[in-house]
Amino acid sequence: MSMSSYSVRPALARDAKAIAEIHVATWQAAYKDLMPDDYLNKMTVAKRQAYWQEAIEYSEPQVLVATDGDRLVGFVGFDRSRDPKTRSTVGEIWAIYVAPEHWGKGVGLLLWDGARDGLKDEGCTQVTMWVLLGNERALQFCEHAAGFKREMPSLKTVDFGSVKLEEIRLKRAVD
Repeated sequence: MSMSSYSVRPALARDAKAIAEIHVATWQAAYKDLMPDDYLNKMTVAKRQAYWQEAIEYSEPQVLVATDGDRLVGFVGFDRSRDPKTRSTVGEIWAIYVAPEHWGKGVGLLLWDGARDGLKDEGCTQVTMWVLLGNERALQFCEHAAGFKREMPSLKTVDFGSVKLEEIRLKRAVD
């Protein structure tokens, strides 16, 4: 295996389209057995691009991208926790996605490390993230690679078109 040429940097406005493409492709690959096709097909690059353009412009959330040479291969969005009644020292990974052809190659960990450093700089001591219970790949990554633990009473049900799925909150210290 050759040495990775992956690196992580803050997202720029011009990255929004590539971020949106990765977001849509990853959802369609990761959730194809969990969510209805009609729901996944409604998720368009144009809609996601507008969302990520705004996120990058206003740093809500803060966005980092992983690159392989000149190509964007993943991204992470992080900020304070969006959960109600959460202390200001609790951060949240809002989104972390890697292009499917780069799964299992360490990109997610590089993004997580970048987000952890950013959260530490913001004064966060804990970090959470919500993951769909059926998304085994994501749960494996969060628990085994990134050191998150499940918060058992945290289950919540989310509507995805005609399907209701459960998400669980994972948590760990920012250290």
